[in-house]
Amino acid sequence: MANPEEGQDAAEAARQARFGKLPERIQPEDTVQEVPATDPDPAKDTYNPDEWLIRNVG
Repeated sequence: MANPEEGQDAAEAARQARFGKLPERIQPEDTVQEVPATDPDPAKDTYNPDEWLIRNVG
């Protein structure tokens, strides 16, 4: 009959091999994905004060 201590030692060695080391650390910046909420609008921020003067004063 097998020694029960040997079975426990084998089980302990298997646990140590599987769970004995923590996984590599994950940096917080690697857990975030930045996606724009909307598509960029090419007409945005194209205000030209000279154009406004020409259309409204000229």
